Amino acid sequence: MVCFSLWSVTGGLWGGLPVSALAQSGAATAGAEAPAVERPARQTAAMMRRLQRRLAAFKGKVFCFAKNLDTGETFGYNPDARVRTASTIKVPIMVEVFAQVAEGRLRWDDKLTVVRRHEYEDGGVLFELTPGTQITVRDAVRLMIVVSDNIATNILLDRITTDAVNDRLAKMGFEHIRSLRKIAGGGESTFRESNLEENKKYGIGVATPREMVRLLEGLERGTMVSPEASREMLAIMKRQQYREGIGRRLRGVEVANKPGALDHLRSDIGIVYTKHGRIAMAITVEDIPVVDYCSEAEGHLLIADIVDLLLEGLAAPASPAERRAGRKPPSR
Repeated sequence: MVCFSLWSVTGGLWGGLPVSALAQSGAATAGAEAPAVERPARQTAAMMRRLQRRLAAFKGKVFCFAKNLDTGETFGYNPDARVRTASTIKVPIMVEVFAQVAEGRLRWDDKLTVVRRHEYEDGGVLFELTPGTQITVRDAVRLMIVVSDNIATNILLDRITTDAVNDRLAKMGFEHIRSLRKIAGGGESTFRESNLEENKKYGIGVATPREMVRLLEGLERGTMVSPEASREMLAIMKRQQYREGIGRRLRGVEVANKPGALDHLRSDIGIVYTKHGRIAMAITVEDIPVVDYCSEAEGHLLIADIVDLLLEGLAAPASPAERRAGRKPPSR
């Protein structure tokens, strides 16, 4: 049986983060877009009933949170549970790389050496290259996101460290998103080791769906490092090549996303740019009974169904009554 909790509005927040935390991190960047006031979706009850019907025969667990960045409407299903990130943690890692470049601690043309340590580093491109080959930091970031290259991720973490990723996240006000270690082991973060028995079950990273959506919102509003850096990070995400989940049924609709996969897990975080608002979402499907990495796997199909539900519920245009009451549809 799948349990759930609905999200309630909390006052005094900017995009779900305390204003003081954002000011401390420099997130209130000049040129950044102001957020819409958050509130539960008008169709929350209907969305919940539909989701529960879809999950009736599913033997695993589902966690999700989504927000229309133009209207502020939100929907959550176990939104504050800590989940394994799989490769979605590569987005916060990318944020740290951009931050270190902006601070002058790293340069885009710095060279990284391809090192192949373990068979689980396969996937992407660099596993096929001769060990000792050098690539730039910029190329490693693009490979890490566009084709989810695991060796690119590990050699970036060799340079920037998991602790630096986590320190940045903490300063930005994120309490739950953390990078725990490199893929296949090594580079363990201080955070992981501080509560090893609890944290080792999360693998390479841990997060909550709500905080992943906050991070996506920061990218879209231009508060992650700088407006220019935020735009470039989203542009990379728009080029990523795996669309079995969020982008599965979206023809002609712009999507910026990053999926993740483990034997019994599928996850996907991203922004869908609809006519009636930019919908940021984070979805995790856990405890999938059958190990299946094909494009028709149960986890992919379930995420795609949840995306349909979220878009229909959160990207619906305002009704005539709502327009008369003063609720205007987004201009995008």
